[in-house]
Amino acid sequence: MNLRRRWLWALACLGWVSTTRVAAQHVPERELLQPYVGTARIQRDRVKLELPRLADNGFTVPLKVSVSSTARSSLAVRRLLLLSNRNPRPLIAAFEFDETAPPPVISTRVRLGGSQTVWALAEMSDGSWWMDTADVEVTESACLDQT
Repeated sequence: MNLRRRWLWALACLGWVSTTRVAAQHVPERELLQPYVGTARIQRDRVKLELPRLADNGFTVPLKVSVSSTARSSLAVRRLLLLSNRNPRPLIAAFEFDETAPPPVISTRVRLGGSQTVWALAEMSDGSWWMDTADVEVTESACLDQT
């Protein structure tokens, strides 16, 4: 019986180590953004991403994204993407907007699998991409079950 307990304990430890390694993989910025923006140039300035610098719980991290209006009234936000470089699934959320919609302001809560950088990408009606990033340190990680 003692050998059986040791065997089960060893399997449990092996499973935990492999789960944390898979969940904690860091995706480089170029590999993270390329499937969504392709080879387009990404600019900074119009998108504002707000996250707390320190989050006690990775299961509910408050997040706010806003896109400032432009001087040209014909330019509107087409899509807004939230990406993470350490979650098992990098795309946190995707929003699509009508060309007649006012500049978006989104407040929500997200799950984060550890300390990481979060990206907010906005595609405008002319095809240009704008972004902002925020670093957040998470004390209790979420997403260890690969969901």
